[in-house]
Amino acid sequence: MRKTMAVGLAALIAIYFLGGMSARHQIFPWPQLSALKKQVVGEKVGAPSRYTFDDKERLIGDESKTLVTCPPQTDRTAVLLILGQSNAANYGGQRHRSNYGARVVNAFDKRCYIAASPLLGSTNTRGEYWTLLANNLIASGQNDNVILAPLAYSGSEVARWAAGGDFNPVLVDTVKQLQDSGYRVTNVLWVQGEADLVMGTTAEAYQERFMSMVNTLRQHGVEAPVYISIASKCLEPSNGGFKEHIPDNAVVRAQMALSKSGHGIREGVNSDALLDGDDRYDDCHFGSTGGEKASQAWLNLLRSDGRLESSR
Repeated sequence: MRKTMAVGLAALIAIYFLGGMSARHQIFPWPQLSALKKQVVGEKVGAPSRYTFDDKERLIGDESKTLVTCPPQTDRTAVLLILGQSNAANYGGQRHRSNYGARVVNAFDKRCYIAASPLLGSTNTRGEYWTLLANNLIASGQNDNVILAPLAYSGSEVARWAAGGDFNPVLVDTVKQLQDSGYRVTNVLWVQGEADLVMGTTAEAYQERFMSMVNTLRQHGVEAPVYISIASKCLEPSNGGFKEHIPDNAVVRAQMALSKSGHGIREGVNSDALLDGDDRYDDCHFGSTGGEKASQAWLNLLRSDGRLESSR
């Protein structure tokens, strides 16, 4: 009896380890058993979500959004085309919503929604600070209405935005949708660079690819100034970054050079210098205080440039 039990126990242990090795390395019989289970039981259906994403993980639907009539553009309307990677997308540590109802909208796919985090058009479903910026633009008296048109992808390098990159056609389509909705972009806000620093993109290559994206905008009727942020800081391997940040790097040198190159390109917010460790909730992405600081810096910049334009 004991011998039989010992043999049975040994067999169970052998089966356990065989199953573990088979699953870990995807060798016989795990793949075959998994396929058989799917045929008999079917695929496991995930829990329903209010969010919908496209094949590049961009947020394209949110059941909580409030659809409104797109407000007409006047000379006191800001139409902000927001481009870049995660710190331009829905990775913020604080959510915001319009304090002014349909005077601040998220324009997407030729429709307008009362602006509220997360914004349609960018990746992830956390917070963002663009809605806060829009609220502040109205509160300051700079604008009566603000149209937010975000298009930002986490981890995207500048090459993907240049001609031939996979985001370039999406950029063209976004511009066309805005134009079809009766909107003329007033400001392009670019927040990107962290991915290129990690990839080792040279200053020359960064400038060339960024200018290719700007040329795409110009070729499709966007004459607005393009604000290039000084952004290269995203620490820790968990974020795809380095342990420490070196402020003087190839990406920053490229961004600084581009901001002084003309072509309607202006220097945006320097988040590398503006934010300290407490402003980034994971050593990379903007937390609540980081979003507030960035929003205020953008407000100061846009108000200053707005006064300059009106005085000409």
